[in-house]
Formats: sequence, C-alpha cells, structure tokens
Amino acid sequence: MPKWGYSIIQETLDPEKTAKASGRELKVSHKAAREVCRAVRGMMLSTAKEYLRGVIAMKKAVPYARYKKKLGHRRGLVRTFAGRYPIKTSAQVLRVIEAAESNAENKGLDVDRLRIIHAAAYPGMKIKRFTPRAQGRASPKYNTTTHVEIVLDEKPGE
Repeated sequence: MPKWGYSIIQETLDPEKTAKASGRELKVSHKAAREVCRAVRGMMLSTAKEYLRGVIAMKKAVPYARYKKKLGHRRGLVRTFAGRYPIKTSAQVLRVIEAAESNAENKGLDVDRLRIIHAAAYPGMKIKRFTPRAQGRASPKYNTTTHVEIVLDEKPGE
C-alpha cells in the first residue's frame, strides 16, 4: 500500500480544529474533479453538500474556468458563464466530503461550523488497457484515475 500525503502543508493545520479525508484513485475525470473542487472550496459544509446534490440533480451547474473550450453557457453562473453538470464526479466528491464530516464528528468538532478550507484534485495512476484494431494489432487505451483531498476547518463561533 502506498503512503499518500496531502498537498496542503501539514504545519498550517491545527490538528484539534481540522479534519481531513481523501479519495484515492477514483475512476472519475480529473478535469471535472478539479472544477468541482474549485467550486466547493471555501464553502460551509452544509452549503457544499446541498450544492453538490443540486449538481447531481442537474439543478445547479459547476462553472468551468480551465477546461471550457467549445463549452456552452449554463444558467445561474456568476463571473464565468461556461459550465457543466459533472454528475459522477460530484457524487464521488460528495462521498469524500461526507467522509471528512464523519472524521470531524469523530474528533468532536461542531459540524454546523465546518468550512472547506482545502479541496484539491489531481491525476493519479493510469490504467493501461488495449483496444483491438485491424490486422490483429492493438492500440493502448489509458484511463486516468483521480486523487481528491478535502480538509475541513472549524470556524470560530460567536
């Protein structure tokens, strides 16, 4: 089993006030995962979960900032108008967020005051397969997996 770390610097996190979770080698698009993580970063936990459920139901679009060439406009987006509904990716990111929430409950943190301070997605291992071609040949087919990291922080209360 490989030893995976987090892309956020560990010294910046207070271990009593933060909770982490990661999904490793998920079979989702790393491009869509990057945009979903960018959309939920900085949100409160309840807002992010509601937002991702809206994306899964195709009620809310995820704004695309990087991978948006020839991408159509979506209703309800601010600042950028290109967007999509990455259902599979949103479901996997939601699972990682719920895992981080469970880790926070285990630590005794207040779930109502949790905020996503770090959400990152980047490509993981490539799965190599072959697709048959004419004349008895074969061409390689690569599937890229995705690593998703979520860190929650307890916001100071009044």
